[in-house]
Amino acid sequence: MTYKEPYIALAPVMIYALGALLDLVDRRTSSAVSHATALLGSLVGLAVALNALLSGSTQQFTLFAVAPFASLSFRLDPLAAYFLLVISVVAAAVSLYAIGYLRGEHGSSVGLGAAFNGFLATMALVVLADSVFAFLFAWEAMSLVSFFLVIHHSEQKEVRRAGFVYLVMTHAGTAFLLVGFFLLSTAAGSLDFEALRAASTSLSPLVRDSVFLLALVAFGTKAGIIPLHVWLPRAHPAAPSHVSALMSGVMIKTAIYGLLRIGWELAGPGPVWWGGLILALGAASAVLGVLYALMEHDLKRLLAYHSVENIGIILMGLGAAFLLAPLGHPTAAALALLACLYHVLNHAVFKGLLFLGAGAVQQATRTRDLESLGGLIRRMPWTGVTFLVGAAAISALPPLNGFASEWLTFQSLLAVGTAAAGPVLTVGAAAAAGLLSLTGGLAAFCFVKAFGIAFLGMPRGAAAGAAREVGRPMLLGMGLLAVLCFALGLIPTGMARLLAPVTSALVGAVAQPSLSLTPLPATTRGGSLAPLALLGLLVALGLLAFLLGRLIGGPVQTRLAPPWCCGITLEPSMQYSASALAKPVRIVFRTLVRPYNVITRTHGLGIPYFVSSVQYEAGIHPVYERYLYTPTVRALLTLAHQIRLLQTGSLRTYLAYVFATLVVVLLLTR
Repeated sequence: MTYKEPYIALAPVMIYALGALLDLVDRRTSSAVSHATALLGSLVGLAVALNALLSGSTQQFTLFAVAPFASLSFRLDPLAAYFLLVISVVAAAVSLYAIGYLRGEHGSSVGLGAAFNGFLATMALVVLADSVFAFLFAWEAMSLVSFFLVIHHSEQKEVRRAGFVYLVMTHAGTAFLLVGFFLLSTAAGSLDFEALRAASTSLSPLVRDSVFLLALVAFGTKAGIIPLHVWLPRAHPAAPSHVSALMSGVMIKTAIYGLLRIGWELAGPGPVWWGGLILALGAASAVLGVLYALMEHDLKRLLAYHSVENIGIILMGLGAAFLLAPLGHPTAAALALLACLYHVLNHAVFKGLLFLGAGAVQQATRTRDLESLGGLIRRMPWTGVTFLVGAAAISALPPLNGFASEWLTFQSLLAVGTAAAGPVLTVGAAAAAGLLSLTGGLAAFCFVKAFGIAFLGMPRGAAAGAAREVGRPMLLGMGLLAVLCFALGLIPTGMARLLAPVTSALVGAVAQPSLSLTPLPATTRGGSLAPLALLGLLVALGLLAFLLGRLIGGPVQTRLAPPWCCGITLEPSMQYSASALAKPVRIVFRTLVRPYNVITRTHGLGIPYFVSSVQYEAGIHPVYERYLYTPTVRALLTLAHQIRLLQTGSLRTYLAYVFATLVVVLLLTR
């Protein structure tokens, strides 16, 4: 059903605009009022999205025409509604958190509320856009507003550098997007998505493939897939923590939306090799992303690399869908799309939670370095518990939400293996499933490091020892997302029903995942999942262990004693460090991550046999920067210096350039 209801879909955008205006008008109350308005806008956006998904309706409207060929058109269909839901869910928790977070933030927060609301508004406009002009306007506005949020602490050199790299990469991606839209609009003769949809079936294979590759580069840059990820571990940690939660949890998902809207709906679905390419890029991003995260000891950079990993997992589900659709298996393709979109929401929730937890730790200790933390679970118990929930969810442990969506991703990869027409796809699907398993194991190990080093043991620094729990708004924001991690893991059947309109619109089928103890359909072989039964089993095993302990060991007796440390007092320096914990993985995968370490010894008394101190530095070589980006930048600078020779400063020379250009244009158009 399609109907006209102007402004209903844009209601959250209007509230965000009001929040930005309030921040600019009255800066004395900007911290609370503007973010409270953002919270209201998020709740309205959630209501609008749920109404559209549950009713299966589509809203289309045009605000006004900027030019005869360009209009600000918008459309709220099931796909747009689902991504609006993802934005709104995380934005609500982050807005609540930000009210408390900015009270303890050092430095000026002038304009932060306006930029925050603007960021939410532009992300909503991206998923609602229904014309090339509206999409590009919202996409560029989102990039610019997020750039200003990244450089909020511009007094720091590394923050300015991160903002510059982000701006360059995002505009490079936009350049590819412009060319892709040019090819589509030329074939359709219009800039409206409705005309592009109508013309999609008549596109030539060359145009179709070109648009797909351009869209993959453009949106892959925004998503942070390897090797287009170099901006992400710089920009996400540089931004304020509540903004990092939005960028890492939500903004990069607009790229997945764009790939579905353009690569699937407007230009595809295409041949089998499209899905194979997406699947390969997803598998590489998942494995390398988690390996790079393991090498990091900056808590926010570690989480940023895990965004690369989870975008890879999302792309594996999407690649499976792109493979299964042309192979003639719409139900299995719907299952793969369900896995992809389910993990989009799940990652937004648990990654938002983890970044909010990292922000609480940073605010309490003034550091993100794991080697300076420790013992925080006693000083920040609620932050520790919520961070642990997020760590378990991102590690795909049952019965949390990360496990549910990764289970469906496994099922979709197995469906590719059974539906493949040849050995190449069968072996590729099996390899992808194996890499997904490896990714899950490495992610669990990484968060053993992150949580164990930061929250357990003894404080490694004075700031960690003096840390105190954060305020209630921050705890409420984190608590809301922690509850969602459990809720989304227990209701995969509900998510399948919620996403039924989306999969029906894209592949013409509804997913049939095995989410109970009943046998699997033939298209989704590989096992079944009963979340509530699994939860009951885990609780029963826990109670059984407790009861056996009481029966065998008798009444509980508490005895406090210091840990045994060979007869000497335990000191923080005796604990495992983050570097030591990650060293086995660094050694095993050294060919991929290219680690280095530098040991500097200081000798006492001028005698080489007496070492007074040792300094150890470890890291990884930036392979992509060294072999891809550095040569590219060097070539561009060389070209720029050559072109600069044309700028002589002579008016006659410039007139000659104009005359020569005019002659060439006349010759080409005669």
